[in-house]
Amino acid sequence: MNYIPNILFAIALIAGFGYFAKNVKTLIRNIKLGQDVDVSDNKSQRWKNMTRIALGQSKMVKRPIAGFLHVVVYVGFIIINIEVLEIIIDGLFGTHRIFLSILPESIYGFLIGSFEVLAILVFISVTIFWIRRNIIKIQRFWKSEMTSWPKNDANYILYFEMVLMALFLIMNATDVHFQSLNSGNIISQYISPWFSGLPETSIQVIERTAWWFHILGILVFLNYLYFSKHLHILLAFPNTYYGKVKPKGQLNNLESVTKEVKMMMDPNVDPFAAPAEGAETEIPAKFGASDVQDLSWVQLLNAYTCTECGRCTSECPANLTGKKLSPRKIMMDTRDRLEEVGKNMDANNGEFKDDGKQLLGDYITAEELWACTTCNACVEACPVSIDPLSIIIEMRRYLVMEQSAAPVELNNMMTNIENNGAPWPYNQMDRLNWKDE
Repeated sequence: MNYIPNILFAIALIAGFGYFAKNVKTLIRNIKLGQDVDVSDNKSQRWKNMTRIALGQSKMVKRPIAGFLHVVVYVGFIIINIEVLEIIIDGLFGTHRIFLSILPESIYGFLIGSFEVLAILVFISVTIFWIRRNIIKIQRFWKSEMTSWPKNDANYILYFEMVLMALFLIMNATDVHFQSLNSGNIISQYISPWFSGLPETSIQVIERTAWWFHILGILVFLNYLYFSKHLHILLAFPNTYYGKVKPKGQLNNLESVTKEVKMMMDPNVDPFAAPAEGAETEIPAKFGASDVQDLSWVQLLNAYTCTECGRCTSECPANLTGKKLSPRKIMMDTRDRLEEVGKNMDANNGEFKDDGKQLLGDYITAEELWACTTCNACVEACPVSIDPLSIIIEMRRYLVMEQSAAPVELNNMMTNIENNGAPWPYNQMDRLNWKDE
């Protein structure tokens, strides 16, 4: 018996999953570069969010056309890949359609028939996605941040899915034994006649070729995910679980600043007194964030999860009025900088060597940050619970508290609050003068 195909298949499988595991390890390492944050609260709500948003696609379908098509692709992707288990067993042990010898023919036929229907629906949906992106040219897919790679990446994924679905149907259509069962070949029975004039050996070669390219294509697709926006296929679930559960308008307070404010407001505190023995005297960390290491690991997870769908940017009032801000670009820039830091560490034996660059300034400008109205439209629009606003706020904090680089209008407001107890340039004694006019 010739074991060479089985050995080659095992090598391909080990190489594919091995490289994927290596990339996952790098991904986890990069995310852990972020600051630690406690997300152990509200576990029941977090599970509900993950089930409803990631599994149930509840936010995706708010835009009905794209939402429906995405659900078709999503369901197809999950269910059709059950067939991969049979392919792996067949490839390793040299069997052919092993489940057909285990399951009743009617059940096996029902499963494969369901896969075929889903495959053609996925193919149609992906084709419509391609038309929307490249022919209709929906505006949010053509913003300035969507340079050659993001645009090409989206199309590569669509081509991948088209080819994989086509190979699956061709594999079934050229499987003479499967077609003779006349069970489960709901779609492939109409493709099979295309090959009817060919010799039987040629049909077998086509079937084997489609089989090999299908499984190798899946392995390539699996490893392509790390370099693609489609990493959200894997990360949407943890991202929705660890997403924000507090009210959207509620910002986090810096503990060190809160302590200082409480001390200032307490008339019994002596600001010049030496700290009591055993009291915490550690120097506060850097205020805000200027680079990816200053952000939390949840925010870095957000960056890797970004689908680049542009829903956030399309609903951002600042962007709609011509401002430079694009919430999608904030997430893409954060991910690109994080990848750059990760490669820096890989080149320096796991240590980060200062490259003279940072997220703030080299990727994201102050103009973008101050254009944000903090309205949370981007957070509400995101179908996978990404929070671009939290990153914007952290970098604003750095500008104000570390560099004193707030806009003139904001500085004036803060001065007025300090001197007058209100944002307006009027003495407290003059506030009621309007009633005398």
